[in-house]
Amino acid sequence: MPKVDATNCTLCRVMRGLAFGGMGAAIGGYGSMLFGADKSDAVYYALFGAIALTAIVQRKRDKKDS
Repeated sequence: MPKVDATNCTLCRVMRGLAFGGMGAAIGGYGSMLFGADKSDAVYYALFGAIALTAIVQRKRDKKDS
């Protein structure tokens, strides 16, 4: 049986993306509300926060893997 790399399997990448996306959304959304944004605008900040944190974590992970 071939050895499986459990640190970079597909399910692990999906779960890591969901986790860091949720954290980025919370930081972006609640952070913008802390600075005075409306709730309707905080949704956009949450979306960009999720994308940014996921991209940062993925970029660091790609550098570590290579």
